[in-house]
Amino acid sequence: MEKKDLVVLGKFGAVYGINGWLKVNACTDVPEGIFDYIPWQVNVQGSWQPVQVSSWKRHSNGLIAKLDGISDRDLAQRYVNADIAVASSLLPSLGEGDYYWKDLMGLAVVNEAGYHLGEVSDMMETGSNDVIVVKANRTDAFGKKERLLPFLTDTVVKSVNLTEGRIVVDWDPAF
Repeated sequence: MEKKDLVVLGKFGAVYGINGWLKVNACTDVPEGIFDYIPWQVNVQGSWQPVQVSSWKRHSNGLIAKLDGISDRDLAQRYVNADIAVASSLLPSLGEGDYYWKDLMGLAVVNEAGYHLGEVSDMMETGSNDVIVVKANRTDAFGKKERLLPFLTDTVVKSVNLTEGRIVVDWDPAF
């Protein structure tokens, strides 16, 4: 499976115990929700590989999982710090005006006057609203390398067009 078809939902942490269990750090709203999306693809040494979760449970303040074919600590060690992803087709469809962050990556960001601010390089969650991280063009007239724009629909984000690959914003390029 190609990376562009995958969505990272978490990461393995340390090995737990001697029987091959691994700690799971989930990025889903409800941590246990990561187990609703099966099968997993795991990035081991730069290569995405399918894995099957044979069982999982809550442990202390987190989650641990047992993978098929992993029976001891040494075998589990190769998965430590590996990203956990699923096929994007497994995720629920979103309503009008809602977007998965992965779909916004790389989109051109243009203000209403037509000034090209750059491209979406990352997204951040701040608690009050999401923030678009825009990597500026090398030839940015204002000397900016990066801009942080609040993802506030109607006030800052005027439109998102995935087909055209661009986001139109109400934003002063000097800021």
